[in-house]
Amino acid sequence: MTWDWSAVSAFLPHFRDGLVVTLQALALGSLISFSLGLVWTLLMRTPTRWVRWPVGVVTEFVRNTPLLVQLFFLFYVLPEWGLAFSALTTGVLAIGLHYSTYTMQVYRAGIEAVPVGQWEAATALSLPARRTWCAVILPQAVRRVVPPLGNYVISMLKDTPVLMSITVLEMLGQARLFSQQHFRFTEPVTVIGVAFIVVSYLASVLLRTLERRLVR
Repeated sequence: MTWDWSAVSAFLPHFRDGLVVTLQALALGSLISFSLGLVWTLLMRTPTRWVRWPVGVVTEFVRNTPLLVQLFFLFYVLPEWGLAFSALTTGVLAIGLHYSTYTMQVYRAGIEAVPVGQWEAATALSLPARRTWCAVILPQAVRRVVPPLGNYVISMLKDTPVLMSITVLEMLGQARLFSQQHFRFTEPVTVIGVAFIVVSYLASVLLRTLERRLVR
């Protein structure tokens, strides 16, 4: 089958719609995973076992079950219990929750990498716990965790096509819909593949720039 530029031109409006949805899912999913991952980390550092134990069970369960299973649970099972969300909202929540269990480990490693002397200095100055975390520990930990967090952003981007399974028309979903309607698969799928490469590269460049600025 020969390459048809007219098929590419016809697919571009669908591609733009899919790109917007993909970037929305990536941005919101990343925000949830970064925020919730930090919450998991702080809860796991509490001295109360009755807090650490359920958090540990939940995060291990989420981390060790496939994202697709979690998507189906949120989209098909929760409505039976009265909790229904739109397909995109469900996808964002699933990606954010799933990857928060990974960013949690990144935050843990970053916090543990802060020199013990920083904790001792904060104690010697009688800094309250909130100020110790916000002014001393977390700023140093964040500098260390940017590279691995950036890797998870790229992973989340590559997992967005899974949302097609719950009717979200992200980039690959739009390509599939267009292919079924026009019986052309080569052009839309190739365009999507190139788009993923470009978006991944741009994201990595932005993250490296952010990392360099934080190191200064």
